[in-house]
Amino acid sequence: MDKEELITYWTETAEQDYETMMHLYESKDYHWSLFIGHLVIEKLIKAIYVQNVNNNVPRIHDLLRLADKALLPVIDEQKDILDMITTFNISARYPDYKRSFYNKCNSNFTTESIDKIKELRLWLLTILEKK
Repeated sequence: MDKEELITYWTETAEQDYETMMHLYESKDYHWSLFIGHLVIEKLIKAIYVQNVNNNVPRIHDLLRLADKALLPVIDEQKDILDMITTFNISARYPDYKRSFYNKCNSNFTTESIDKIKELRLWLLTILEKK
């Protein structure tokens, strides 16, 4: 795939995952909605990586490291949010974290987290549209 095809791939699959995240959230499957939310942000950052760096996207899931490699200008608040969202990937995936994460994902926590994911998503899409 060329550069534009890769950017399209990452943004389109991020959009599909965003829809899945919202369906899971609406059905109150909170921990999985946050896990998918991590994928949304990861894929958008990977699209920006292709846009800013090259086609060989790093195979990492740490959003802050990925943002740094993608040359994203993140402020401290965004760094904190990226770190938090990265924990959703780990917590939903590994059995020793899964139970405590599941218990943490009540309506309030999940709603606040989804709102942060939505905000970050819009910011990342704006960056992709500028180029």
